[in-house]
Amino acid sequence: MPYRPLPHAAKPMKENTKLIHTGRNPSANGACVNVPVHRASTILYPDVQTYLARFDGERRFNEVLYGATGTQNSRALASAVNELEGGAGTVVTASGLSACTLAIAAVVKAGDHILITDSVYGPTRRFCTEVLARFGVEAEFYDPAAGNNIAALCRANTSLIFLEAPGSLTFEMQDIAAITNVARDRNILVAMDNTWATPIFYKPLQHGVDISIQAGTKYVAGHSDLVIGLITAADSQRFQQIADYAMTIGDVAGPDDCFMALRGLRTMSLRLRAQYDAALRVAGWLAQQPQVKKVLFPPLPDDPGHALWQAQFSGGASLFGLCLEDSSLAAAERMINQLEHFKIGSSWGGYESLAAVNLLPLTRDVVPWTDGEVLLRLHIGLEDSDDLIEDLSAGLARI
Repeated sequence: MPYRPLPHAAKPMKENTKLIHTGRNPSANGACVNVPVHRASTILYPDVQTYLARFDGERRFNEVLYGATGTQNSRALASAVNELEGGAGTVVTASGLSACTLAIAAVVKAGDHILITDSVYGPTRRFCTEVLARFGVEAEFYDPAAGNNIAALCRANTSLIFLEAPGSLTFEMQDIAAITNVARDRNILVAMDNTWATPIFYKPLQHGVDISIQAGTKYVAGHSDLVIGLITAADSQRFQQIADYAMTIGDVAGPDDCFMALRGLRTMSLRLRAQYDAALRVAGWLAQQPQVKKVLFPPLPDDPGHALWQAQFSGGASLFGLCLEDSSLAAAERMINQLEHFKIGSSWGGYESLAAVNLLPLTRDVVPWTDGEVLLRLHIGLEDSDDLIEDLSAGLARI
């Protein structure tokens, strides 16, 4: 009962072609363009010996054995994402957060010391401080601008360095090459939350990162209607270690969500590039407005992380931060509450524009962020950027 995706083409495929053809094999699926939804818990076996040998060797990673270890849909999604990442194997999880926490937990043990960027996604921070701490793993947070200086924080028992670039909410860039060089010299694993850029604009595994993580909820799914996580490992041993851990704790994504995520993946490049272009225009316009103190968006030339972004990434996301000159909650409410095209909500990566308000100070251990009372975050969807600018212009005028 193996899942058999379409065999690799004889010639290397361009990125957009990969997004269309990987992870599917119409001839093995009744000539359907998409892998049909396989809703299953129980999988049947032809005889006792086949049943007893179902988890032997590579079978537990390649075959459909039981609903809680994945179906044809999760295998297809994993195959497509793995091809895009250039990895040895991809694990599909129930959410982006579980992808972060599972990837960390799978490779650490009691007595380990791990380094986490101080700009990390808040729930990932809580997992490290509240859950890992109970099991004897010490998480130390480091300045996202550390670069080569992270070497001074490494100990004999440091087993993992966790990156997120740009940082959650505050969008600091990291010198990924410098950090991975330090890690390689000390035999320390590197994991990276790459949800913002996706493998379209940055491929962590090609730059010394061992584990690449995405919240497929965002650009992979693209339609704000599911949550899913993706973990890709650079080598097969690491992939199997993470996959085994996922099976042990029972973290699995349902077939319907995998089907929808795979469908979204087919148009991800088109959506992401269009949204990035619109975000660049909107963010550039905002940076010129008198009511705006600063825009946190590495692709902008004036952003502190622009040089690092330009040297490492080939593009960007449609998500950025915004600080107003009047940083009070009252000003943010006057601006945001009556926006027509920007709805108020968390998450991002969907086709619709969103605005989120974050109360300061943010939780930080090393680099405080207390710039006013609130920090805004905008996500640019697929609406016409002229309409979005007009909407924001009216919002700024209300401050």
